[in-house]
Amino acid sequence: MKKEPAEREARTGNSDLLLLEVLFVLVAVAGLALWNIPAALVVAGVLGVLACERAMARADRRAAEGQRGREAAGGERT
Repeated sequence: MKKEPAEREARTGNSDLLLLEVLFVLVAVAGLALWNIPAALVVAGVLGVLACERAMARADRRAAEGQRGREAAGGERT
């Protein structure tokens, strides 16, 4: 029998990975800024848009999962 990770453990792992990803992007943009400031601003803007798109997609996915959970439980509850 395989043990599933608890939700809290899964969230901690995801937040650690997110923190590492943000740190990597900040270092990369700072390094680019040392070479060419306008290019760093453009890259930072594009990466910001991508981050917002990822967050919205994640929120949509969570909302869809919640909707499926309600349907499985017998419809909406008021």
